[in-house]
Amino acid sequence: MNTTPLPGGIASRGSSPSAEESGAASVRRAPQTVSQTGLDLRFLAELTAKAAAVEGKISVAQLTERLKLPITVLDEITGFMIRERQLEITHRGASDFDVQYQLTEDGRIRAIGYLAKCAYIGPAPVTLENYTETIARQSVNLVRISRSFARTALAGLTISDALIDELGGAVNSGRPVLLYGPAGGGKTHLAESLARLLPGTIDVPYALLIDRSIVQVFDPLIHVPVPTPVDNSLLAVVPDRRWQRCRRPVVMAGGELTLDMLELRYDASTGFYQAPGHMKANNGLYIVDDLGRQRVAPQDLLNRWIVPLGRGTETLTLQSGARFSLPFDVRLAFSSNLTPDQLGDEAFLRRLGCKLYVGPLSEQDYRVLYDRFCNELGVQSDEEAFDYLIQQLHQPSRRPLLACYPRDLLGLVVAQASYREQQPVATANSLRQAWNSYFANSGNADPVAEDPVRAAERIRRLVSA
Repeated sequence: MNTTPLPGGIASRGSSPSAEESGAASVRRAPQTVSQTGLDLRFLAELTAKAAAVEGKISVAQLTERLKLPITVLDEITGFMIRERQLEITHRGASDFDVQYQLTEDGRIRAIGYLAKCAYIGPAPVTLENYTETIARQSVNLVRISRSFARTALAGLTISDALIDELGGAVNSGRPVLLYGPAGGGKTHLAESLARLLPGTIDVPYALLIDRSIVQVFDPLIHVPVPTPVDNSLLAVVPDRRWQRCRRPVVMAGGELTLDMLELRYDASTGFYQAPGHMKANNGLYIVDDLGRQRVAPQDLLNRWIVPLGRGTETLTLQSGARFSLPFDVRLAFSSNLTPDQLGDEAFLRRLGCKLYVGPLSEQDYRVLYDRFCNELGVQSDEEAFDYLIQQLHQPSRRPLLACYPRDLLGLVVAQASYREQQPVATANSLRQAWNSYFANSGNADPVAEDPVRAAERIRRLVSA
């Protein structure tokens, strides 16, 4: 079984959920008429005109791929545009796909105006009503997991069964989770790993249409597409390609997070909106990393979400001033190097829900992680080298066994060996050199005891000077 290194010194083994755990959404039927899209015919004509303007000449196949609409709907749109003398047929072949269009002079003039207002020419959007219904149907709050599932999903992480059980209970509670503890303990990756406890796939729209404004939702940096499941009983069903089947999303925000980043972002140069990160995380996980280091106070940040967490909806505002409600269906996870009492008062901490401490590893777990990274980095090691790391480096400096150290120290061993054109070997000397390089400039680290011979030589030089 392959092992993949992950941030924070924690590693995981890839695993696939069973069919029962996959929670795959049902196949969504494609609209067969314009009215079934929920969109206005003139709006779809504008979108088609912009696509034709960009391509020059455009075929039915190209329109189908760009707008994600079936031929029956496109026939209705192009027929309307031909009657309005905006579009004309330049080629018609033997099949329905073998048809090519171009804009008329009047159509080109109109398309330039459409592009000036809004440059969006991607897949046709879906309605807010349709989006709201879909989010509810595949809600993350419907997820309930068992101990056996949680322990299987997180089996590759170097954490105790007790912490896994706490995480599983936190997921089932539906409340925000705070992971706190010293830096380097693996809190960030553990927060990301909560996604493994949210099985299933969801449908994500490419865009929404709200008050004739387009809000782009699908983000290839966040949403991971998966194949649409094959259902033999639904082979004749044409899926609605305005939606992309994806894993449940995971979005992370760090110290750069501000309150205005939780609002719609309007781009004046393109004329459409980008959904905020927590909206892109709907039906999934939103992580605030390093809570307490943002440019906004932790209490202000959580207060922004108190009402949405309670009601399951939030209100956003368009440039026009129009306000609308949409689903707030995310699991919130926070990680922090600060202790809970440093983050806020008791009332604030109650709102955080589950608070779990992620601290140093046991020596046994530390050894497991050390051996794992030796294998992954190709470092030769033995019992004496690891004992030296614990007894001569960690213990004298009173430095805790944090999950980040094995990977970082062994990485420096590899770097030095590469420089010397040698095979990387973990020895007392190479580990001591890596340790001194890693901690030498750390203000809170006790220095490693200097070699007695080197110390005597250094003193002799000072006296001679």
